[in-house]
Amino acid sequence: MLSSPSSGAPQAPDPTVWVVIPLYNEASVIADVIAALKRSFLHVVCVDDGSSDDSAAVADRAGAVVVRHPVNLGQGAALQTGFEFALSHPDCEFIVTFDADGQHRVEDAVAMVEDARANDVAIVFGSRFLDDRTNPGWLKKVILKTAVWVTNMSTGLRLSDAHNGLRVLRRDAAMQLDLKQDRMAHATEIVLQLGRTRLPWREHAVELLYTDYSKAKGQSVLNSVNILVDLIVR
Repeated sequence: MLSSPSSGAPQAPDPTVWVVIPLYNEASVIADVIAALKRSFLHVVCVDDGSSDDSAAVADRAGAVVVRHPVNLGQGAALQTGFEFALSHPDCEFIVTFDADGQHRVEDAVAMVEDARANDVAIVFGSRFLDDRTNPGWLKKVILKTAVWVTNMSTGLRLSDAHNGLRVLRRDAAMQLDLKQDRMAHATEIVLQLGRTRLPWREHAVELLYTDYSKAKGQSVLNSVNILVDLIVR
């Protein structure tokens, strides 16, 4: 039983939420990410997508459930595997998608789950552009805003941030996902498929932490260009 927030006692980790983390060569940071999440969420699932380092072993020691791909299949495939694993458990009410590199804040994930419950919505998209806490740099912001425009035109939804990996999906929404795209195009595919469900959704302001590590792992301007190229080509 969860403690009441008004009781002043520490709240037990939520057993109804499963956090899904695509994991690829993040051995140096994934333990800290899992430790932070486990304080708020009982179930953390890392889908090791063919890592060449010891990410899977580190995640396992940190207390996550680890599901392995023998070869690298891409983030979309890792998410789909995580969705299917979480949904195989009947106590799973919500799924949170969370990045492995430490750029997402657990506080935001908790608030988004509370938002979904309080407002009875099936999908909550995290957005770094609803307030001014996140500073991606002007060039990256222009590129990402262009990607948002292309995504909105192709999906019919009107999001302010279409490529944010922090999302909350209610069980009925997650059950309708069948991701096929690899690389960064899967983010647009998720929006497209969720839009087709016609389930209620909303955005929630979040802060992304652009550390030197996360930038080196793929949060650079070049990666933003790759997002845009994927959208246009595919």
